[in-house]
Amino acid sequence: MAQQNNSFATLRRFIPQRGAGAAVELCEMCSAELAVEHAHLIEPASRKLVCACGPCAILFTGQETKYRRVPQRIQSLPDFQMTEAQWESLLIPISMAFFFHSSAAGRIVALYPSPAGAMESQLSLEAWEQIVEQNPALQKMEPDVEALLVNRVGRVKRASKSVEPDYFIAPIDECYKLTGLMRAGWRGLSGGAEVWEEIERFFAGLKHRSITVKETCHA
Repeated sequence: MAQQNNSFATLRRFIPQRGAGAAVELCEMCSAELAVEHAHLIEPASRKLVCACGPCAILFTGQETKYRRVPQRIQSLPDFQMTEAQWESLLIPISMAFFFHSSAAGRIVALYPSPAGAMESQLSLEAWEQIVEQNPALQKMEPDVEALLVNRVGRVKRASKSVEPDYFIAPIDECYKLTGLMRAGWRGLSGGAEVWEEIERFFAGLKHRSITVKETCHA
């Protein structure tokens, strides 16, 4: 439960603040004032994200310490290979999820955004290993700080026509940002049009900022 509370506190910081009275964020290491766009560190043991200024973030780049710096690169994977049967075998109850290697847990962790925050799904290791074999780019993900982010919502919402899913290797803070958007904006049983428009803008922004990774995947 403590882990979830830490995550919720972090997610609130990702929700855009509107108006002149918005609080100024400070570096959680040295208390320096932060720009709107700033670096993040993560504490792998608790999965807690920490806001950091540039100089403090550099201290944790490539270091095996209590905190690890979250990279900024976003990689789009247009050639990603995943069948419907493979997706179903991952036991994700919605059409979005992110997967990362947790050094604290010593395994791949599967989380999906929900109105209650990031929820963990029981992941079949065999299913995951098969997907990695087909998609070698996943072997290069950095533990704790990078995740495979999957968006299959378009395929579900527009079943009358073909809509390709989105696959990214994304910084872990972007994955939690998506979770924060859903948790803050969800209304009623279906979420409401506003939250889904916000989520569409989020993924459009990821695609705009991403580099495209194309490679020959194993059959």
